[in-house]
Amino acid sequence: MGKKSDGKVLAQNKKASHDYFIEDTYEAGMVLTGTEIKSLRNGRANIGDSFATIRNGEIHIHNMHISPFEQGNRYNPTDPTRARKLLLHKAQINKLLGLSKQEAMPLCR
Repeated sequence: MGKKSDGKVLAQNKKASHDYFIEDTYEAGMVLTGTEIKSLRNGRANIGDSFATIRNGEIHIHNMHISPFEQGNRYNPTDPTRARKLLLHKAQINKLLGLSKQEAMPLCR
């Protein structure tokens, strides 16, 4: 059984709330490999240039930079900006897909 979260925000894009009108927020899990979780807990993530895409009923985040863990071993990922799968409920994904098809609310580039 894993450790319980203390409610700490691991990554936040403060500039996005200044530049854009945020209508809804979602809390999502993320599929990580190797020692990426340790880097995230150390605050070594940057989501400033990241964006999400929806393909085949799954949401992926692109250009999110997670620095390699300094004390890591061979399980450190080689590409710190690789696409990572976000874990959301199917109803939430369908809602976002419907919103992205509206002309006034683009979700992905």
